[in-house]
Amino acid sequence: MHQERGFTLIELIIAVAIVAILTAVAMPSYFNQVSKGYRQDAMGALTIVAQTMERHYTTNGTYIGADGGSSAITSDTAPTIFATQAPFDSSRKLYNLMIREASATTYTVVAVPISGGRMEDDGVIGLRSTGQRGWSRDGDSDPFEAGETCWEEKC
Repeated sequence: MHQERGFTLIELIIAVAIVAILTAVAMPSYFNQVSKGYRQDAMGALTIVAQTMERHYTTNGTYIGADGGSSAITSDTAPTIFATQAPFDSSRKLYNLMIREASATTYTVVAVPISGGRMEDDGVIGLRSTGQRGWSRDGDSDPFEAGETCWEEKC
């Protein structure tokens, strides 16, 4: 008697169920890692913005004017001396880079997620002239609230 080899329907359903469960567990972790990578790009961009602000200060003796204006900055303003979006090396921009505050001796630069983009709910990332870093994980616009003074998941 010749015996046929192959999978039964039950075996196939069990294999598909196992793959579905593994996918359901792995996908959120994958997307979390991708988001961390994009956030790291924005943090790197803010560091470059800060270096450019320091060059502007060295040349002009003030941070005022980094946005192309001649007075102190007190709200989000697009910079004119460096790139305005991050990541730099991607055609898909996820963050707007802005000067939030700038006076003669201090500045605050922020990376604001682009509305409707993949990172929209990620929160604002900030960097001050003092080196203080902040990230508003809850999505509000102030990255320097109490308890949010770093760029890491766990501070």
